[in-house]
Amino acid sequence: MGLISKLLRKNTSPARLAGFALSNFIGLLIVAGAVMFYIDSRAIWDDDDSFVNTDFLVVNKKVTSASTLGDRDATRFSQDEISMLKAQPWVRRIGEFSSSNFRVYASVSQGGRGMETALFFESVPDSFVDIPGGDWQFGPAQDIVPVMIPKDYLALYNFGFAGSAGLPQLSEQLLTGIPLKLYMRSEDGTRSLSMEGRIVGFSNRLNTVLVPDSFMQYANSRLGDGGSEAPSRLIIDVSSPGDVAISDYLSAHGMEVAGDKSGSSAAYLLKVVIGIIVSVGVLITLLSVFVLMLSISLLMEKNISIIHRLLMLGAPLHEVGAPYIRMILLGSGLAWVLSMVALFVLRSVYSVALEGLGISAGGLVWAAATCTLLALTVITVNVMAVRRKVRAAWSMKIDNV
Repeated sequence: MGLISKLLRKNTSPARLAGFALSNFIGLLIVAGAVMFYIDSRAIWDDDDSFVNTDFLVVNKKVTSASTLGDRDATRFSQDEISMLKAQPWVRRIGEFSSSNFRVYASVSQGGRGMETALFFESVPDSFVDIPGGDWQFGPAQDIVPVMIPKDYLALYNFGFAGSAGLPQLSEQLLTGIPLKLYMRSEDGTRSLSMEGRIVGFSNRLNTVLVPDSFMQYANSRLGDGGSEAPSRLIIDVSSPGDVAISDYLSAHGMEVAGDKSGSSAAYLLKVVIGIIVSVGVLITLLSVFVLMLSISLLMEKNISIIHRLLMLGAPLHEVGAPYIRMILLGSGLAWVLSMVALFVLRSVYSVALEGLGISAGGLVWAAATCTLLALTVITVNVMAVRRKVRAAWSMKIDNV
């Protein structure tokens, strides 16, 4: 085995092996580093509002002079417009906002002081809201209504209204533990409904007071006028938020995206940039594979006479290919080790900044898995190429016999 290895390692170029290891290391690091950074930084937008996915856009029509003069239908979506939206390639699904057809009043009391206000309720299909633990559920037999409010509402109360009215400021944790007294009545005042509400979440992306769709249907059937109106707002699950095609379509049809669009745009830009970086890394990795395959092929061609003699003397195929496979394992293993070390260094560079934002970064595991998978792929492809080359030499030996 040692003699065969020494014979077949003749004409070996350490520079070529080092060149493969270096190029493979760069490719692995670029791809795995991009995956790690994308997963870690994506958590910034995901954690910003864990109840509503960043791929959801809230769309409404622009308010025009016609709507201000009393034509409410001018800001509502017809079924044809909804069907046209569903047909767009960037739309995965669409949900319609439902509004309360009754009056809503809410009161809260804490420490002997209370406050009462008029409210409005809206709902979207429950599949668009992700609240764990089954808290976003309502049945006619229960008396507690789950409610989600915008974080901006709480900020306005704490830093605007509370100070001027001499009321205490409320934290999110405190407010979720305080029961709301809900009083609802029909427009004609003949029917009413009293229930308890419980705030289960705060949203940055939905600027409305949201209740489960099941409660909205139940309350509208009890207190509403029995009619149904076309929706004035839609929630759209899109494949690529921030895509220019989306803004172009909405602008051309007199629609606009409600709320802060910076998160969606930044997430889309991040995907584009990461896609470009990954493509470059994959290209470099492929080039390194071809460099190694070409180097091994040239080395085996230079040693073809030695390989033929060894095969004629009865050397097993796996022993003839073993020296070249060891070179592949050595180069790929070195590139993998260097890539893993570099990933840890890269992770430590920006982890402090992410932790300062309150983000628990977890992309290192995915990056390590990606790096390992790519390294194994490189090894597999090159080992198969060596074995194919040895089998071809064996076939030539048989033909010569």
